[in-house]
Amino acid sequence: MIRQREHSLERPDGASVAYVASARQAGDRRPGVVFCGGFVSDMSGTKANHFEAVCHRRGQAYVRFDYFGHGQSTGRFEDGTIGRWAEDAIAVLDAATEGPQILVGSSMGGWIAALLALARPQRIAGLVTVAAAPDMTEVLLDQQFSDEQRATLAADGVIHVPSGYDDGPYPITAALLEEGR
Repeated sequence: MIRQREHSLERPDGASVAYVASARQAGDRRPGVVFCGGFVSDMSGTKANHFEAVCHRRGQAYVRFDYFGHGQSTGRFEDGTIGRWAEDAIAVLDAATEGPQILVGSSMGGWIAALLALARPQRIAGLVTVAAAPDMTEVLLDQQFSDEQRATLAADGVIHVPSGYDDGPYPITAALLEEGR
């Protein structure tokens, strides 16, 4: 039976990152798996749970987490950036895992996983991305904005774009776009 525990990791600025970790089974030498979710996704999503089920069947350690401003983690989503979310991923890798890890990144999480692999190359046994979007702030967002949206972003520092899901529009900030470049 896989032991699974929910945790909260305190960050230097007082925010907390929520994560769920399942322990490696005794004697298992396979790398663990860390799942990096997508933009506005949380650790209870379909992909995160699917990979967790696969790891449980295989007896592998598995970690899924919510970035700053996502899901059960604290903070306002609007205050998040790619760099901030990458720092969260590094903190979770350092605090919640042992030994080599396979990173699985979905959409924006593919970008975060790549940044994590660059930050901790000695810990990474593999990198798997699902519809990776390392250019999302430029190609998927900024280049799609109308002149009116650009003017609003310049004036207000934020615009709200339709999400395509039931959770309402996404706030896109100038800080997210600038830091993403």
